[in-house]
Amino acid sequence: MIENPSREETGKLLKQAKTIAVVGLSDNPERTSYMVSEAMQKAGYKIIPVNPSVDTVLGEKAVSSLKDITEKVDIVNVFRRSEFLFDIAKEFVEIDCDIFWAQLGVEDEATYNFLKGKGKTVIMNRCIKVEHSLSPQN
Repeated sequence: MIENPSREETGKLLKQAKTIAVVGLSDNPERTSYMVSEAMQKAGYKIIPVNPSVDTVLGEKAVSSLKDITEKVDIVNVFRRSEFLFDIAKEFVEIDCDIFWAQLGVEDEATYNFLKGKGKTVIMNRCIKVEHSLSPQN
């Protein structure tokens, strides 16, 4: 069973975070991934686009995969369908990041259990922009 952190805990995680790698970030301003990432960027977060199909998004150079990121990442925010989560999670555990966030409508119990077994913080089926706006710390 998937159990997300409390709103209070989520708020604390967002307050401490500075860098968000966004898997599946589109360069199309009409896409949800773009709108959410743009809002998070405007809120002060550094965004790292993770998408092999684009060069830059929101003024940031894109990387093809999580393993191509050379800096510390605080949150990996996933905008891919649920069936891709487990493969992304396997790559996620190889980088220096503790928070795996699957956007609204995206969840997978096997992925959740795999990551919790590795001691990671997992948030699924929640919008990072909405959670940020609800956080009393922000």
